[in-house]
Amino acid sequence: MQAAFDCIVVGAGFAGAVAARELAERGNWRVLVLERRDHIAGNAYDRLDSAGVLIHQYGPHIFHTGDKRVYDWLSRFTQWSDYQHRVVAEVYGQQMPVPFNLTSLSMAYGPERGAGLERKLLETYGPERKVTILELRQNSDPALAELADYIYEHIFLHYTMKQWDQSPEEIDPNTTARVPIFLSRDDRYFQDAYQGMPLEGYAPMFSRMLDHPNITVELGIDARDRLDLEGAQICLDGKPFSGHVIYTGAADELFDCRFGRLPYRTLEFQFETHPVEYYQSHATVNYTVSEPWTRITEFKRLTGQVLPDRTTIAKEISHAYTGAPGETPYYAIINQENNCLYGRYQALAGRHQSLHLLGRLAEYKYYNMDAIVAQSLALCDRLLFAT
Repeated sequence: MQAAFDCIVVGAGFAGAVAARELAERGNWRVLVLERRDHIAGNAYDRLDSAGVLIHQYGPHIFHTGDKRVYDWLSRFTQWSDYQHRVVAEVYGQQMPVPFNLTSLSMAYGPERGAGLERKLLETYGPERKVTILELRQNSDPALAELADYIYEHIFLHYTMKQWDQSPEEIDPNTTARVPIFLSRDDRYFQDAYQGMPLEGYAPMFSRMLDHPNITVELGIDARDRLDLEGAQICLDGKPFSGHVIYTGAADELFDCRFGRLPYRTLEFQFETHPVEYYQSHATVNYTVSEPWTRITEFKRLTGQVLPDRTTIAKEISHAYTGAPGETPYYAIINQENNCLYGRYQALAGRHQSLHLLGRLAEYKYYNMDAIVAQSLALCDRLLFAT
């Protein structure tokens, strides 16, 4: 079997599927994809539930990018709906746009006072600027400091505590920067040039991506049962494998967590189907001051699916990841201590020049979908250039 493949890809999510297709097509490599789950598409996997509603099994995935190469590459495998993501926060019965913007400001403070604060913000930071909540809190102007406290308390603090079980100050700044204050009336969650949802869903897009004569996909396979990394030579099924291995799973699990488990946050999704056309005003409603869940997603508003008499929602609750059966590691908890622990696993992987760690879990970083695609294409560029 080993001689039949030039590359083993572990994981059939964005990182693995993109790499498999690129190497198989552009490099004419024979690629074996090993996927532990019983489906492709990783956390982007979508399916019809028992009510016939197309749901995202692992939480909402909204595609957006400013990278034309990424957009053009994926567009070979799907058409796109013209979906522009808008999110509101439920704040004591009032729904206001998030990220907190100039419209939110007027709603929170009223038109007159809101206009005065808007002038100060624009004079201080300039229009169309995204200012992090931590940056705003450091401003010495009393009115802006009061505004910062309002946003911090009503939009940011409780939501962040629910999501991370940490205060915003304890979280890596690159993570908190993902929740800015937007000095604009553009209430879209993203401002990227290319936005949308795969017209038929993510799973069909991945199916086309992996449909190539040089790609073999095996589902329900834990690659750790077949790969041996202990010696100087990587072995597959007990025999030396001379090709490349692209690993997209959790780095600590690849080495049986020998130095301890890397900390992650996991998510619990409570799916509910309701006999109404729509359950809420937007695809995503964040609960920033109340409820145990962080947000509710209504999938029909994402996908544009037409079902007049029923809809499915998901309430999202964050927990610490323990590695228990059924849990999925979603978000790396990035700090100096955890980065040092990850570095030890990275060093183990580095003993094998042909082993490549790729993606959120393998690199212990947060990546948007488009960034993962770009990372995967860049890795393939390097591998193909070297051959």
